[in-house]
Amino acid sequence: MKLKLYTLIIFIVFAACKSSKSKHGYDGYSGATKIENVLHYPKEKHLKNVRQLTFGGDNAEAYWSFDSSKLVFQANNKAWGLECDQIFMMDASKPLDSSEIPQMISTGKGRTTCSYFLPGNETIVYSSTHLADDACPPVPKKEDYGNKYIWPVYQGYDIFIADTKGNQLKQLTFEDGYDAEPTVSPKGDRIVFTSTRTGDLELFTMAIDGSDVKQVTHELGYDGGAFFSPDGTKLIFRSSRPKTDEEIKEYKDLLSKGLVQPTNMELYVCNVDGSDLKKITDLGSANWAPFFHPSGKKVLFSSNHVSKRSFNLFMINIDGTGLEQVTYDTVFDAFPMFSPDGKKLVFSSNRNNNGTRDTNLFVADWVE
Repeated sequence: MKLKLYTLIIFIVFAACKSSKSKHGYDGYSGATKIENVLHYPKEKHLKNVRQLTFGGDNAEAYWSFDSSKLVFQANNKAWGLECDQIFMMDASKPLDSSEIPQMISTGKGRTTCSYFLPGNETIVYSSTHLADDACPPVPKKEDYGNKYIWPVYQGYDIFIADTKGNQLKQLTFEDGYDAEPTVSPKGDRIVFTSTRTGDLELFTMAIDGSDVKQVTHELGYDGGAFFSPDGTKLIFRSSRPKTDEEIKEYKDLLSKGLVQPTNMELYVCNVDGSDLKKITDLGSANWAPFFHPSGKKVLFSSNHVSKRSFNLFMINIDGTGLEQVTYDTVFDAFPMFSPDGKKLVFSSNRNNNGTRDTNLFVADWVE
């Protein structure tokens, strides 16, 4: 669910153009003000040599191997015979050929999300509902909930380890309810994940083998999308923290139905044990998909606080100062991740998609 692969994109971002040419103007479905076939916008001074890696379908949450050579990502592409998200791996140095189906890591059953390389680059941790049901779980209809934008929190999600050939090796979580969104410390010793095992959506960490589970967050609200700092001592994550009686009731009512409403999220930083918790954004709207800058002193994240009609990447210091816009797309940019060597950035975007609903992976050289 970082972020439930594309439900957020479907709601706000996807363009409903039918022309294959660049098209300007307001799009009522996506809310986009402009749709263009552009790889790199002039204001994107931190990005150089932007290259497109995938060409069709929904591709997102791409994360680097420890040696910066490969990417693991989730995709839903009907041309690959998929009905909902599955996990794939590709070479980070070259784009996929239009006829090429990359190596599938997951089982091909259920719905998957949130994959990440483990130390050694030969195994991958990911979330899946395949033990609960072979079929894709149903997507809730927002009209059934007063047309409010919601995400499903599928109770069938558990966390698994597979190798890079798709052999399923181990199940890491066995609790009832939602266990998903795993990412791995650069130190290679811990996994952080989100779980409903306490009755709320909280962050936990565990050892690489699934042992030594420790709760990190304790306050009411959805805590998720967590990543470790480069030195493995801190976590950055997104959170919805309902405060008023009305907000609390709505949050609890939705969660009891396996749903959350993610339209108001801010970013928090804490130590890996949950201490020294600090809110670093107060921007309103949806601020999410954070990832630490290689310095450990800044984070990159996606937000629609400037324009509700589009998501772009922003950078901010971990003390909440120095907000800077990084990308200038007119529809959707999210899921940024720096390569372990700090030289490249991979992200997902609706740019350069010929006015379709496709979300693709892009990689760029990072410029300070």
